[in-house]
Amino acid sequence: MNWVVVVDDEVYNRKTVSRILSKRNFEVTALASGKELLEYIIDKNNRPDLILLDIMMPEMDGFETLEQLQAALGQDEKIPVIFLTGEGSDEVEMKGLRLGAEDFIRKPIYADVLIHRVSHIIELSYLHKSMSEEIEKKAAEVESLAWHVVQALAETIDAKDTYTNGHSDRVAKYSREIARRYGYSEKAQEDIYMMGLLHDVGKNGVPDTVINKPARLTDEEFALIKAHPAIGDRILKSVVEMPKLSIGARWHHERYDGRGYPDGLKGSEILEEARIIAVADAYDAMTSHRSYRDVLPQEVVRSEIEKGKGSQFDPVFADIMLQMIDEDKEYLMHED
Repeated sequence: MNWVVVVDDEVYNRKTVSRILSKRNFEVTALASGKELLEYIIDKNNRPDLILLDIMMPEMDGFETLEQLQAALGQDEKIPVIFLTGEGSDEVEMKGLRLGAEDFIRKPIYADVLIHRVSHIIELSYLHKSMSEEIEKKAAEVESLAWHVVQALAETIDAKDTYTNGHSDRVAKYSREIARRYGYSEKAQEDIYMMGLLHDVGKNGVPDTVINKPARLTDEEFALIKAHPAIGDRILKSVVEMPKLSIGARWHHERYDGRGYPDGLKGSEILEEARIIAVADAYDAMTSHRSYRDVLPQEVVRSEIEKGKGSQFDPVFADIMLQMIDEDKEYLMHED
């Protein structure tokens, strides 16, 4: 049964509307003022299918009532409103429509007009809600699929590099924590986590023998390694549903002083997410096992991050990383 609230300061109008709608199996609640409506909806948390709202009422007219109602409900929730009015001017109707009213019904009220417009607006409201839910469902499915693709790609990176197992996940986690402390929203934190997870995806285009070589690389081999940001950028640019995904892959080896690669960007020319990932990546590189050394002592790692402020790293994000290091009294932030 559809539920309608009618708000009118005149008893006759309330009774007329209630009688007409009740005969057509609508549940009707009758209120005498805008103040009563706000208390009924906001304070008592009632959510009817539609509100019939008189415009000309003492103390608080229909326009002011609708404005306060919308402000209280917020953008994520909407109850359709039809204005009841004895004045049929274009100016009144335009004001009501601009405020968000769905329709107008003029007084005196005719039963057929009332039933038709109330039924029509409620049907449209249900249709809109159903479509919105379906869109949200599809968006969630796409996001879930994209997340599985990201995880699968990340696993191929770590499987390829014998000496950095878990590196991608740790860089992603450190990046997310830096972003959280800097004030990123939860959505932005998850975005940078995924960027961090795939920052080394371009290594899939570098020969295994080069990536896993335990000895010093030749100039030619190092040139192959330096190509991985551009390769990663090309791979991730194809994920059109997530256009920011390639940021970390392309620019995590840029330096704040402009001496990095592949584009030699400097300072704020480097996108913020990439500056965060650069610090996280360098930290994990120093706190992970390598074929030629063990995990570096924490004080050495801290010294290198401090030394790189303003040259290799954005000083703001380097300071956040230093704060995380100082809080890690037992040196738990490193490869197991």
